[in-house]
Amino acid sequence: MCCSDVLLCGFASVDCFLLAVMAHDRHAAVCKPLHYTTTVTTSVCAQRAIGCYVWGFARSAIHTGFTFCLSFCHSNMVHHFFCDIPPILALSCSDIYINEIVLFTLAAFNVFFALIVTLTSYLFIFIAILRMHSADGRKKAFSTCTSHLTAITIFYGTVIFMYLQPSSSHSMGSDQMASVEPYSLRNKEVSNAFRRAIEKMKILFST
Repeated sequence: MCCSDVLLCGFASVDCFLLAVMAHDRHAAVCKPLHYTTTVTTSVCAQRAIGCYVWGFARSAIHTGFTFCLSFCHSNMVHHFFCDIPPILALSCSDIYINEIVLFTLAAFNVFFALIVTLTSYLFIFIAILRMHSADGRKKAFSTCTSHLTAITIFYGTVIFMYLQPSSSHSMGSDQMASVEPYSLRNKEVSNAFRRAIEKMKILFST
């Protein structure tokens, strides 16, 4: 059961690169709208999606192989909602130094490479929005990116908090809080506050 959880958990890298691909898609839609249908074709989208899933499978296989080569001689109770890699490593009585290096290296590569692509795309998007003379055009361009920016903020904030920290400061309790953080947007008060913040940003860009 834990093996399948770790294998599926490794596919989180797919989300990183899919968010980067979506950012590039938004860049093409906002910065070069007349060329969008010729640059973002069905075959291009398929190739990008396949590439994301191939890398996700490779990363999952690496993590699964390294994790279950360890010896487990302590309690088999995982202090987490599912069999994530850090709580499994905490149960091992083997030397987990190599596992931590592999986990940190792959997580850092996934986060920072995809984040650089995403931030670069949005840098050009914001420059293009600021150059627009029409307030309606700026509002429409910004509204197309709002949901994607929200997903990026929640996803990367959670991933960086859970995986890019040393084991000495790693807390399973804080990880559980980070795991349920995306679902806190279901709370009515949080949703209303977030909606008000978005409205203020729209007003700022429309002036």
